[in-house]
Amino acid sequence: MVQGKTIAFAAVCVVAASAILISSGAGARSGAAAPSVPASTWNARAAATYLDQRQSWWESWPKSARDHGTVCVSCHTALPYALARPELRAILHENDATTNERKILADVTTRVRSWSEVKPYYGDTTPGGRTKAIESRGTEAVLNALVLASRDERSGVVSAEARQAFANMFALQQTAGEDAGAWTWLNFGLRPWEARTSVYFGAALAAIAVGMEPQNYAKSGDIQPNVERLRAYLQEHVDQPLWKRVLRRDDPQLFNRAMLLWASAKLPGLIPPDEQQSIVATLRDAQEPDGAWRFTSLGHWRSDASESADAAGDGLATGLVAYALEQAGSRPNEQHVVRALAWLASHQESATGMWRAWSLNKQRDPATNVGKFMSDAATAYAVLALSAAAPSSRVERTARDSKAEADLLASHRPPLRQ
Repeated sequence: MVQGKTIAFAAVCVVAASAILISSGAGARSGAAAPSVPASTWNARAAATYLDQRQSWWESWPKSARDHGTVCVSCHTALPYALARPELRAILHENDATTNERKILADVTTRVRSWSEVKPYYGDTTPGGRTKAIESRGTEAVLNALVLASRDERSGVVSAEARQAFANMFALQQTAGEDAGAWTWLNFGLRPWEARTSVYFGAALAAIAVGMEPQNYAKSGDIQPNVERLRAYLQEHVDQPLWKRVLRRDDPQLFNRAMLLWASAKLPGLIPPDEQQSIVATLRDAQEPDGAWRFTSLGHWRSDASESADAAGDGLATGLVAYALEQAGSRPNEQHVVRALAWLASHQESATGMWRAWSLNKQRDPATNVGKFMSDAATAYAVLALSAAAPSSRVERTARDSKAEADLLASHRPPLRQ
């Protein structure tokens, strides 16, 4: 334990020293390149191997299977994989998307094109089943749009299937009631992805998707009423109502703020600049002395199953908050980001390539496949944060990468169903 703390402290000192040297020299000049966490301080190949293996398992798990030969886009494994795995290409000098990436895109495209025919992820004809079907439809519509928008953002082309996915999504946006502007979201009591408070998480993902879609899609005239409803919801519901707080219900205060900060970086004008800076300050204040964040400290959770396990921080909270800060404009040499990246670089497991995180809901065996779900998300968000700080992520995409994305886009673009 002492040796681990020494290594972590040394990593912080090395990165912090680099930041100080650069900020006091050429890096302090306007427009100078910011320092980054060298790829050698974390194992990108091991992270990619872990993510690939976990997504392959998820696609082969019978409980993940859905109709039309598709697989569920899970919030803990598949969605983070779809967002993070492409970011490793430049670091690993890969020329093409992985087989797993292609499978996710193929599944999403199939379900978007056959939206009126495919069965919901969950639900049946019973009263409870109908509720789950409605929740499932709203959730999937947002996830489909985000997966395709992420692909389109890299290619720079608005795809026909993404437009259809957004049409499906906005058709299910709530227009009245407490959650007007958001989407009905799956509630299995599984924090933070599929619980009563996860409606906000889903709305933030929708805003990120809209902002990601290229060619000024967010300014399209036909979606402005939808965007305005979404903006109002995100601004007004970042905190739980007072009565829920009095009753000590779940209140993901900082988790919601991290998601809102990320969304505001993708969708300009989502919140005022002073509110964005206030969120940045609040998230920085919650950082642990060693540079990490703890997921249990990102809100009040009625279940404290992981409170002792993540007392020293976890990869999911640290990766998510660090990435949100980066997306909102914090440079890699900003002291809070420096400390977060150093913590991430020193807490990747050498044997597995992953970062650890723990369930908020129950004690799970970390050696089991289900017990790794939160670590799947932790690894993906850690990769997003570390990749964003890598020099290769801050330069123009090469012709090779653009061609790979264009080829991937073309491979999933037959005519839409009329």
